[in-house]
Amino acid sequence: MKINVFLLQTAALILIPAFYAATQTNPEQQNAISQSKAADAWSKVYQVFSHPRCANCHVPDDNLPRWSGPSYGETSVHGMNISGGQSRIGVETVMCSTCHAQSNSDEPHGPPGAPVWMLAPVEMLWWQQSSKQICEQIKDPARNGGRTLEEVAHHIKEDELVHWGWAPGKGREPAPYSAKETADFVTLWANAGAPCPE
Repeated sequence: MKINVFLLQTAALILIPAFYAATQTNPEQQNAISQSKAADAWSKVYQVFSHPRCANCHVPDDNLPRWSGPSYGETSVHGMNISGGQSRIGVETVMCSTCHAQSNSDEPHGPPGAPVWMLAPVEMLWWQQSSKQICEQIKDPARNGGRTLEEVAHHIKEDELVHWGWAPGKGREPAPYSAKETADFVTLWANAGAPCPE
């Protein structure tokens, strides 16, 4: 059986460009894909930030850490009626550092530890905030500790107190993902223009 070379060449000239065009995305499609990936990345960041392991210490100016999450039953203020005080680290009463200076991770619901234990600055309020509210807050240097988004990602990746959210001790549910994954989600979201949900 003879193969008609001319017909094969003609078919190639028609089909290859058509196939190539079908596999390419135009700028609008690329932007839609980028925005979709950014929205997915932010959704994962919000899962972490709004999780009790994080949000319980990102509280309003009442300076009262919260107890919430699956292992705590009904949401309440800190069970020992502890206040971070105006300092947000309990220096007025020495209570925060007294109980949280060392880890008791083997004891169920024992006070967890970190090198420096404190409530987040009140400007970093996450407690019971929507995805849109936290998104706008985390992009605002006046409300995120004066950080760029690159520095926010670095803070998540390196800060030992932040890392406690993924290793909270026996009897506590950790935050989802990991510190590195969360930092990577922030970076992906930031590189796509850091869009906030409507």
